[in-house]
Amino acid sequence: MIGKTFSHYKILEKIGEGGMGVVYKAEDTKLRRTVALKFLPKELTCDEEAKQRFIQEAQAAAALDHPNICTIYEIDESKLAPAEAGVGHTFISMAYIEGQSLNQKIKAGSLEIDEALAVANQVARGLQKAHEKGIIHRDIKPANIMLTEEDQVKIMDFGLAKLSWGVDLTKTATIMGTVAYMSPEQARGEQVDYRTDIWSFGAMLYEMLTGERPFKTTHDQAVLYSILKEDPIPMTKIRKDIPKELERIVQKSLEKDPKKRFTSMSALLTDLRSVGRPPISVAAGKPSIAVLPFVNMSTDPENEYFSDGLAEDLINALTKITDLHVVARTSSFAFKGEKVDIREIGQKLNVDNLLEGSVRKVGNRVRITAQLIKVADGYHLWSERYDRDMEDVFAIQDEITEKIMDKLLVALDVRGKPPEEHGPIDVEAYNLYLKGRYCLNKFEMDKALAYYEQAIEKDPVYALAYAAVAEVYTLLSMGFDILPNKEAMPKAREAAQKALELDPHLAEAYVSLGLVALSYDWDPKATKEYFQEALELNPNSSSAHQWYEFYWTYLEADLDEATAHLERAQELDPLNFLIKVRLGFMSIFRRDYDDALDQFRVLADLEPNFALLYLSFATAYVFKGMYDEAITCGKKMLESGPPVVAAIGNMGWFYALAGKKDKAKEFLAELEERSKKGYVSSFWTAAIYLTLGELDKSFEWFEKAIKERDGNMLYFTIPPVFDPVRSDPRYKNLLKKMGLGHLIDKLPSVDK
Repeated sequence: MIGKTFSHYKILEKIGEGGMGVVYKAEDTKLRRTVALKFLPKELTCDEEAKQRFIQEAQAAAALDHPNICTIYEIDESKLAPAEAGVGHTFISMAYIEGQSLNQKIKAGSLEIDEALAVANQVARGLQKAHEKGIIHRDIKPANIMLTEEDQVKIMDFGLAKLSWGVDLTKTATIMGTVAYMSPEQARGEQVDYRTDIWSFGAMLYEMLTGERPFKTTHDQAVLYSILKEDPIPMTKIRKDIPKELERIVQKSLEKDPKKRFTSMSALLTDLRSVGRPPISVAAGKPSIAVLPFVNMSTDPENEYFSDGLAEDLINALTKITDLHVVARTSSFAFKGEKVDIREIGQKLNVDNLLEGSVRKVGNRVRITAQLIKVADGYHLWSERYDRDMEDVFAIQDEITEKIMDKLLVALDVRGKPPEEHGPIDVEAYNLYLKGRYCLNKFEMDKALAYYEQAIEKDPVYALAYAAVAEVYTLLSMGFDILPNKEAMPKAREAAQKALELDPHLAEAYVSLGLVALSYDWDPKATKEYFQEALELNPNSSSAHQWYEFYWTYLEADLDEATAHLERAQELDPLNFLIKVRLGFMSIFRRDYDDALDQFRVLADLEPNFALLYLSFATAYVFKGMYDEAITCGKKMLESGPPVVAAIGNMGWFYALAGKKDKAKEFLAELEERSKKGYVSSFWTAAIYLTLGELDKSFEWFEKAIKERDGNMLYFTIPPVFDPVRSDPRYKNLLKKMGLGHLIDKLPSVDK
């Protein structure tokens, strides 16, 4: 065989042999590259129908594009069969991988925990990609995992296993030589799905960590019996330093009932990524708490705004205590109306303590019960009931906060800042304010603004209401593109400044001023100062950290600092979906589209039909050049959410980048039609012309957007869509007009 040529491949040396055939190192004489040729066993390809099925499988596998999957170049046949006994004519040409198999590495001893996790994460990402494409490996084992010299994982032999399992089980087991990694359903000869790969993955991870197979005897049939009937020895009995969480992941992967395993590789990846990360409260050395939404016990269900508002006020008061880790409202309120065990809530929110309670409001009287619970054992550290007039509601909040400080902080010899005393309260104004916040949390912006303005009418010195008005106006412009910046942002600035005149210590007002400076003034210095002031007043404000990321991303192009603030925001608000999405966009801005897609796939298990998630997928796909996938996700975005201007604009440039110019122009026309009826950001029209290659029109519209102080011009900096035009003098001039000339040499481009 050595030295012979088959098709345009010259055989150089034999590099392996197994149940799936013989592998040779070869030279591709056409493309002058080294490849691996695998000649398949006769029994896999001697039947014409079976061979066609195999070719279809191999073609599907060849379509997989992932850094952790070995690339298949082509399938071909030799005119002369190789001399090896039992080897057929059909062969596969694939990438030649320099390195060693995972099997070889394990023979030298079990892997270190970090090393095993690095390999496992890469294998899981590759399998995740395959499963999304409807391809199941069916033969995951250490011998089919190659480790390159740069420690990159390559999964081998995709698409080969399905055909082999169509023959007799005993014969197949002999051919494959992988009985130890078969799932129970595979061992029984039943139909299998992606969960069979999860089982095999678990068996392989067990072996990586212990150096031993989970099911091992001297004969194949005995191994099959063990797989079907017995449980493996717990890993921690073999190796003491294996984290309990990692042992749980392996045990769940090896559940004999497929329904009890992980629901997907995405779910498994999520748990794998959490291994070794210390709990936030432990890492920070602080006691931690989550305030759950208080239960509305009133006969009138509309009083729910009051019970929610009370819990939010307690969260806001507690976040000002520097030495206490407090989970933000978004995450705490994720459990509203759910009957979930406190231990599960504590685990998901990563806190040691929970505050829960109830509110019964009748007229101007209120009864509040509150209890502080230790998550570990369910022990009630403190509980109290209050029957008061509404005028005393702030006094009740202060008292509850002090009790929590006594129990959590003093006992741990940590000192916290006592809550500030509240001034006189107008009960009716307070009720209106709470109703506004209740509507805002449901994104009913007009109703929220109306309630806040009514609260100010009742109490013209109510600082919190002014800060809330400022927040609504920033969201109407920057968050939802409903009002033009020129209309919304001056009103936001005026309201925030009034709030600070009345109360100079309102972190929320500084956040609003930071957003005005960020997206309306495009003023890096002022933006930074406002956010720093907000965080100095309230270092536990997840909102401040979340928005401060925008400053570092768009006004400084410092993605490391931006990511740090997002990660801090996520610590404070661990279930906030928007923060998780933004972390995925950090990878897009770094041009690491595979990593972004990996993060979005994990999120898909949490919110499978969320318009923003479809937009995220589409954005990553379009820059990766996977245009069909991008457009498919874009269509789902339009189907699952309101057809806002930003969605229309994004679809226009998705189609333009995909080369479908007529479709892109349809979305341009839709934006023009909408502009006749209401506000439409000029930025999106400019962006579509840019991706269509009509640069003159594009820059004309960008000029118009700058004159309008269009808030979307904030995105004119880091996103990859602008890479092709960064060297254009017009692009640089626009940055200078925005006061962002310092970014010119910091931004990436196609030339860098």
